[in-house]
Amino acid sequence: MRFSLTREVLLKPLQQVVNVVERRQTLPVLANLLVSVEGHKLSMTGTDLEVEMVARTDVDDAQAGETTIPARKLFEIVRALPDGSRVTISQAAEKVTVQAGRSRFTLATLPGNDFPAVEDLDLVERIRVPEAALKELIERTAFAMAQQDVRYYLNGLLLDLRETSLRCVATDGHRLALCEAPLPAGAQTRKQIILPRKGVLELQRLLEGGDREVELEVGRNHLRMRREDVTFTSKLIDGRFPDYDAVIPIGADKEVKVDREVLRAALQRAAILSNEKYRGVKLEISPGQLRIVAHNPEQEEAQEEVEAETKVDGLSIGFNVTYLLDALSALREEHVIINLRDANSSALVREASHERSRHVVMPLRL
Repeated sequence: MRFSLTREVLLKPLQQVVNVVERRQTLPVLANLLVSVEGHKLSMTGTDLEVEMVARTDVDDAQAGETTIPARKLFEIVRALPDGSRVTISQAAEKVTVQAGRSRFTLATLPGNDFPAVEDLDLVERIRVPEAALKELIERTAFAMAQQDVRYYLNGLLLDLRETSLRCVATDGHRLALCEAPLPAGAQTRKQIILPRKGVLELQRLLEGGDREVELEVGRNHLRMRREDVTFTSKLIDGRFPDYDAVIPIGADKEVKVDREVLRAALQRAAILSNEKYRGVKLEISPGQLRIVAHNPEQEEAQEEVEAETKVDGLSIGFNVTYLLDALSALREEHVIINLRDANSSALVREASHERSRHVVMPLRL
């Protein structure tokens, strides 16, 4: 096996696949990348048995072959080479040589046959989604996923395929984030799948936006995303996601409209004096005004007043300030609407012009 290409062309696919490789391994070959040359196409594969990433690029001076190369070492070497370097990688017996200018590195390899292949996808559904829309859905919801929750089905992101739309939903039991995008071609059947946390973060890193479409293949146990230069496959979480529609507050008729950036800045300032453990702030709402109050065990207090379009009078409700800030950061419009019912009910935070993106935040007793 032999191929040659510039450092920058090699670095992009390397960065895409090296993130999948875990630093601690159960099998030695999982610390390596499967590197394969066929014709003038180079493909590199990394996996941790849960998530698999295959990146492809064109190469010159190519001789077909396949082997596995230590992932982190190869990435660090290529990253440390000077810009514009021409990199030649060639295999002889059980060693691979990386050459660039006067630099030469020899790395140990393991046979390509030892590299584990992801199980075949038992295809259930195939849809095409604009890459920018999928990227936005994940960015607006992924922050609300649980981390290492015993309710394992919360440690991931729900993809809810509907006839005319795709929804992403995440919740950790204290807050919920939902975002929806139209599916021009639609899905054949309604299908819900839960993508695990690592798969979500890798997919988020991979998506670039723009006008092109990506293909999503949904299997019984896997999700696969295909783009010309990369194929991403992740196992799915086998579990039942909560009925998220039941969590979205109904009858929250008290409406507060505020400038998103003004409210965000005020909450950030008030948070400085909130209780470090509970991160609680109280919202006191009166006509035309939203007041934010925070206290801590040292008897210190922060007060912020924000102009608001509201007729609500005398409503006081506590929240974890981090959850409110996360929700506001995921929204994009200048003005947001907070829908409330009473001091003991969840709040619904959304953009003023539509309900495509919604955030539910549970109240905190202060």
